[in-house]
Amino acid sequence: MKKLKEVFSELWKNRVLYLMMVPTIVWVAVFCYVPMYGVLIAFKDFSYKKGIWGSPFVGLKNFEFLFRYKGVGRIFFNTIFLNILFITATTLLSIFFAIVFSEIAGRVYSRIVQTIAIFPHFVSWTVVAMFMHGLIGGSGSITTALVNHFGSSPNFYAEPAWWPLVLTILRIWQGVGYGTIVYVAVITGLDREIYEAAKVDGAGRLQIILKITLPQLKVTAIMLTLMSIGKIFNGDFGMIYAIVGENTNLLPTTDVIDTFVYRALRQLNNLGMSTATSLFQSVIGLILVFATNALTKKVEPDAAIF
Repeated sequence: MKKLKEVFSELWKNRVLYLMMVPTIVWVAVFCYVPMYGVLIAFKDFSYKKGIWGSPFVGLKNFEFLFRYKGVGRIFFNTIFLNILFITATTLLSIFFAIVFSEIAGRVYSRIVQTIAIFPHFVSWTVVAMFMHGLIGGSGSITTALVNHFGSSPNFYAEPAWWPLVLTILRIWQGVGYGTIVYVAVITGLDREIYEAAKVDGAGRLQIILKITLPQLKVTAIMLTLMSIGKIFNGDFGMIYAIVGENTNLLPTTDVIDTFVYRALRQLNNLGMSTATSLFQSVIGLILVFATNALTKKVEPDAAIF
């Protein structure tokens, strides 16, 4: 009873703050938790006419389609490999540019540069795909420049080997600016007295970065990487499908779980299979987060999420 009174006392004391949380709580409940009963579709032969509860239960049959597909190994590899490239490249470059921005003396100039850097985050992948055709398409500017200088040019839209690099560059262009802002915020919040003391002791700019700034960013970098690992089994459908589309020549290196499921759903209209695949991705992501978090706890306890 005493604890209950303490709870109500806390709620009343900070009632304005808790009231501000209500819209977010309602949104999460309605759009994240209520739809979770739809996971049942993964175990049913779903029929739109019968609905979720009326459709017959088929056990793990929907999962069999994914694992019996002859190219499933390649799809899994592409999904994980591309995500590893994306996470590694964006993390390292975000930290690099955050340090560069923090070293810029002019505050106004720094803000302008940061604003320009974050702009690509808000550009649609459909727009990017159009620009890509104009750059590396058959008569694109980059393709034409390569032909003029070297006499020939790779046929980018017919050679899949180029696309892990192309997609990684695009992800860097789109994501590094946003990631940089996060690390800039961390650097801004660091105790400036430590930097002043280091300068008094004769430390150079490079020494300050290596000995003070980078160690202070380590915890944030690990935490953000942990959260990214939870989605390592999810391909960026919006990005890959918008840029690659239905180009079968590029599937060997660009086909990920999400694009495969989309094609299968469109061709077979099997909602149960697509739901089963999404559930599989979520479960694997959850396991990876727990495993990586447990490992982080032993190596760097302060960087663990929970």
